[in-house]
Amino acid sequence: MSNKFDSIRPYEDADIPVVLNKLFNNKEFIASLVAFKFSAWPKCLRPFLAYLTRRYILKQMANVKTPRDFQHLISPYMERMISTTTSSFTVSGLDKLDLSQACLFISNHRDIALDPAFVNWALHMNEQDTVRIAVGDNLLKKEWVADLIRLNKCFIVKRSATDRREKLAAAKLLSEYIEFTLNSEHQHIWIAQREGRAKDGNDQTNPAIISMLSLNKPKTTEFADYIKSLRIVPVSISYEFDPCDISKAKELQQLEDEGCYDKPDNEDVRSIVNGITGQKGKVHVHFGEQLIGEFENAKQVAEHLDTAILSGYKPFSTGPVAADMLNTSVDYSSNDKLESSAKEYLLKRMQDLSDKEQNKLLTMYATAFLKQQS
Repeated sequence: MSNKFDSIRPYEDADIPVVLNKLFNNKEFIASLVAFKFSAWPKCLRPFLAYLTRRYILKQMANVKTPRDFQHLISPYMERMISTTTSSFTVSGLDKLDLSQACLFISNHRDIALDPAFVNWALHMNEQDTVRIAVGDNLLKKEWVADLIRLNKCFIVKRSATDRREKLAAAKLLSEYIEFTLNSEHQHIWIAQREGRAKDGNDQTNPAIISMLSLNKPKTTEFADYIKSLRIVPVSISYEFDPCDISKAKELQQLEDEGCYDKPDNEDVRSIVNGITGQKGKVHVHFGEQLIGEFENAKQVAEHLDTAILSGYKPFSTGPVAADMLNTSVDYSSNDKLESSAKEYLLKRMQDLSDKEQNKLLTMYATAFLKQQS
């Protein structure tokens, strides 16, 4: 791989010994693991638990020589997470795709870590190689977090640049890296349809994402031909329950009331943990058809992705029930058992929220369903 991508690319085989040594000797990394795994234990035991945790990690990582080895190591944990926090995990559309060539999967964005993780698991179950994952540098404020993420086939989207020229240079480098990964290294890529999660449930593609992808287009190549060469596949990820729904509702209401939201330093990490450990109910991943239309600009591509992602979305029972609780006229197939379970879940999540926050929570569940009905 070209050295020009070193600042954003995932770690490669040659990087592994240095990166693992850094992690083993990073006291904050070990302390974070102990605080998460043994949160209910007395704090006076944490130095001893840190010692045991470090020894355990050293043993687990002893045979990790490549990023693929690292993914094999965490695969059982992913399987356990699915078995304990979801009632079902289903996939559709993947069998209709030609995966002999690398694809650029663009999905809706509801969960920081789980969206690409579930796409990866769907590919893994179908004996396909996993994706390289686009991750914003806002998540990489701690060095050990950046190391872990880049070990897991993630590449960096530099969002922290403030200077206009620096922003453009970062976008051009990212565009070139994505095209290089797809067409020279033949590796699948996952990227979200927008920056930041759709906390209100309104999945909309930001045309700026498409414009970024096209920055590497040669002047002699037509826009439509270049988009076709990226082999873009829309992906719809549906969660019956959102473990972060309460925090999202509170954030949206504060933003509405005060015009801003002051995010705590550890909020993204906490959201990742809550997403992974929280109950998600049914989860469905739908892979749409590869984009092959004669698109003239980024806006047209974004609109096509919006339509494709919405059509593949499954609102489950929480979507129509939330719409009904919002006193919205809805038409859907009735299932008393599922509706009762969904309503019970929603009422439980709403019990400590203000009326306005309750409305925000219900809206995030109902939005995609209502858009499908319109």
